[in-house]
Amino acid sequence: MNIEERLSDLGIEIPEAPRPVAAYVPGVVAGNLVFVSGQLPLVRGELLFCGKLGVDLNIEQGAAAARQAVLNCLGVLKALLGDLNRIERIVKITGYVQSGEGFHAQPRVLNGASALLEEIFGERGRHARVAVGVNALPLNAPCEVELIAQIEDGT
Repeated sequence: MNIEERLSDLGIEIPEAPRPVAAYVPGVVAGNLVFVSGQLPLVRGELLFCGKLGVDLNIEQGAAAARQAVLNCLGVLKALLGDLNRIERIVKITGYVQSGEGFHAQPRVLNGASALLEEIFGERGRHARVAVGVNALPLNAPCEVELIAQIEDGT
């Protein structure tokens, strides 16, 4: 399956890799793995949503934010690799969800990211995952997603 054709069929455009908001690099290739730094749900430099799940935002808004964050992860992968077809497998994502007191649906929020990866990559998009509730995130973002992908070679 050609990923660029699949994205076109789905009507999905991969955004340019967002600039880091602090002192780190967006991603690192190490052998046949790519580690993508945590990405926020930014759209053209602005947060898609702000605030805490269960206080300011509902699960659907959180899932949309997680979807945008993972699209930004793919933007980093494309910038690093030049071609998303080099991805053999999405290995793992870790999602941090800014959560209000008593909010326990972090996995449902992260489903926005996970479902999109499976939709784009098929079986290669199924991955291990961690969904963590946190008190605060940079810029008051509702979520942050980091990603590990396996690529065809380490060059």
